[in-house]
Amino acid sequence: MDSRFGSGVESVVPDIGAGRGPSWLDAWLNANAHRVVAWRRHIHSHPELSRAEHRTTAFLVDQLGRIGLSPRLLPVGTGLTCDIEGTSAGPTIALRADIDALPLTEATGLPYSSTVEGASHACGHDAHTTVALGAAMALATAPDLPGRVRMIFQPAEEVMPGGALDVLASGALDDVDRIFGLHCDPRLPAGSVGTRVGPITSATDLLELRLTSPGGHTSRPHLTADLVHALGSVITGLPTLLSRRVDPRTGTVLTWGAVHAGEAPNAIPQDGVLTGTLRTADRDTWAKLEPLVHELAQSLLAPLGVGFDLQHRRGVPPVVNERDSTELMRAGITAALGEQAHADTPQSSGGEDFGWYLEHVPGSFARLGVHSGSGRIKDLHQPTFTLDERALLVGIRTMVHTALLSLRS
Repeated sequence: MDSRFGSGVESVVPDIGAGRGPSWLDAWLNANAHRVVAWRRHIHSHPELSRAEHRTTAFLVDQLGRIGLSPRLLPVGTGLTCDIEGTSAGPTIALRADIDALPLTEATGLPYSSTVEGASHACGHDAHTTVALGAAMALATAPDLPGRVRMIFQPAEEVMPGGALDVLASGALDDVDRIFGLHCDPRLPAGSVGTRVGPITSATDLLELRLTSPGGHTSRPHLTADLVHALGSVITGLPTLLSRRVDPRTGTVLTWGAVHAGEAPNAIPQDGVLTGTLRTADRDTWAKLEPLVHELAQSLLAPLGVGFDLQHRRGVPPVVNERDSTELMRAGITAALGEQAHADTPQSSGGEDFGWYLEHVPGSFARLGVHSGSGRIKDLHQPTFTLDERALLVGIRTMVHTALLSLRS
């Protein structure tokens, strides 16, 4: 075992879809399942934050180059694309994975835990990257590929507006006909993949509201503008007003995450800040939210005499799965694993910059089950998040079959 992959992986995880073919895919997974697990553990133990994924990028370039592929770095310096050329002319299908980690310290206690303080793959991007790498390696052995498969290893998904815009700016989607992606889902068991037509994630914006006041003594609030009271009015009032101005069927939700103001209990502070996220599953609603939120904040604060500055940072659009692409992915799941492996999945209020791709080309984004089936669910974006490594081979089979069906559709 290459020492760069950390501790050796002596046992091979079970291949849930073994024997379902095609024969070259079965053969590749049978010979390389141990390497797939090793890749994931190597990436997991060496996480890199958004736009700093240099070591991960170099690792992928090295692995893809070893089998004769020609990866191309993105102009931003991290992330890459890599084409697997077919044996005959046909469409170009893109498969995307995100490669960055979260700014969280891991607390799993795994022998291959993160070696980087303050960074971990608590969102499963190590698995996404490994699945895409395995799919690329397997597809490169296909004897008959009627078209081109473009692998996209995207940086900076965990920041907004996201590295998907860097991929688009590079022109990597200019000749792509469809695009597909997977995301770990600890609420689905390993061996299953969830799909959904229409919105599967939400648009996500960041709000930062700064208030100013002359300040004063808490015994004389009538002689100044009570900034803390104003913050409280916005904390409770803005989400309420928004819920009366936006159709509830759009899944629009404003949630505050942090508030800071003052230090002394008997002093009205001169400034304060309130931050939160604003999410919606509806593309048209997303386009209208910024002026509406400003209008509502102004109406709440005008009678209270405080000054305010509202920074509305638009993040990512909702991921809206196109019907035909989703049907192709469902067929790919069935071909790879059997009908029982397909699961429906609900729309999530989480954000995903895969939505930027679907503004340009049709495609679909699915949920890869990673729960072992026993014990408490370890959720995403938590220091204790873990996954069942059987899901890695499930993901590879799903992406390969989806690509094959799409090339022939």
